Parts: sequence; C-alpha cells; structure tokens
Amino acid sequence: MWCYRGGSISTEPRINDRIRVPEVRLVGPSGEQVGIVPLAKALELAQEYDLDLVEVAASARPPVCKLMDYGKFKYESAMKAREARKNQAHTVIKEMKLRPKIDPHDYDTKKGHVVRFLKQGDKVKITIMFRGREQSRPELGYRLLQRLASDVEDLGFIESNPKQDGRNMIMVLGPHKKKTEAMAEAREAQAARKAERQGVAVTDDEAPSQETAEVGEPAEDAVTEVEVTEAVADEAPAQEPNTEA
Repeated sequence: MWCYRGGSISTEPRINDRIRVPEVRLVGPSGEQVGIVPLAKALELAQEYDLDLVEVAASARPPVCKLMDYGKFKYESAMKAREARKNQAHTVIKEMKLRPKIDPHDYDTKKGHVVRFLKQGDKVKITIMFRGREQSRPELGYRLLQRLASDVEDLGFIESNPKQDGRNMIMVLGPHKKKTEAMAEAREAQAARKAERQGVAVTDDEAPSQETAEVGEPAEDAVTEVEVTEAVADEAPAQEPNTEA
C-alpha cells in the first residue's frame, strides 16, 4: 500500500549538477541569449565564468537556465524581500470606548490616544456605550462624537458617520496621513533622536579629556607664586634673637 510521508517540497531552483535534462536554453551572465545547448556545454561555460548554472524556468521546453552568482542572487533577493516587508503597510483599526457623561480629564486622555493612533496612520473606531436611562438620550453620544471629530479634524476625518448599534453608538475616523507616510516619518524621527544621542555622547566623552589635559599641565601661575614667596623669604631681614629672657 502506497503511503505519503509528507516530506517538505523545496522551492529552491535547481542549480549545476542538480539539473537533470539533456539540453537547456542558456542565458548568459549579462542577459544575452546563448541559445539551446547541451547540459554538459552549459556546465562547462559556468565553470569557465566561475558562475553557477541556475534553472530559472523549469516548466519551459527545454528549461531556461542562466549563468549567475547564485549566492549573491539569494542574498540580494532576501534583502529585497526584507525591505518590502519593512515598507509594507497594514491598516489597523483601533477602538476607543467612551461614556456619554465622560469626565473632562478622561475625555482628554481618550482624545490623546485617538490623536496618537491617527498620527500612526491607523483608523479609529469610537464607541459610545449607553447604560440604563442613557439609551433614551442618544443625542448625548452624537454630540460627544461630533466634538471628538472636531477636536482631531487636522489629523483625521469621519469615515463612517455615527450610527446606533443596540446600546452603543459607533463612528469611524480615518487618518489624513497614509500608513506608509506615518512609518517613514517615524523612522526619520527615530534616526534624528539616535543621531542626537550620539552627538551628546561624543561631547561628554571629549569633556573629561580636556579637563585631564588642564590638570596634567603645570600651572604657570602656581610656579610664579612659589618663586615670589621664595624671593620674599630671601629679602626678609633675619630676626634678632630674643635676649630678654
């Protein structure tokens, strides 16, 4: 009975002696078309150029192979994929919950979070939660949502107007700034802070060396003072012994 053991399927292209076809369509190192050549001839050219023979189109007939530095190709491909992931922007929806009769201090705190989310290029879902008799006064939630949208209008806009959803009222704010722009600005700000910290560190390292140099060198004023003291001592008349005793 046949049984599949579930081995992993390699996605790496075949190179050099792993290529098992009688002939290939060969592409040179600079992209020039060499033509259909026997596999042995292609491997000989790869050895002559000190490069690898890489199968770039296995489904073609005959397969297309190219002469290249495969190690360098893999490194450059990995770096490109890493850069693409770094610059990839994922839109995130943050949620902020408020009460209709929110305290002014709590409102400022919540608004600060909304400002931070919008600056990061994220959408914000604002939810007003009604309890008990508050459900009979939806205008309180509507006015609160309008107030919040007005306070952050320089950073975001109303993407979804306030609407009642059971005991809650929901509004969605969208950022004016794209996620990619926000990420780029954040990286620039981080680089600037890092450069500033390094500059402060260099200044702090240089300061002790200057102080050491000043302490290590002889002070001319001190030497002059010593010389003057000795001269005064030489010029002072000798005191007569006390003979009253």
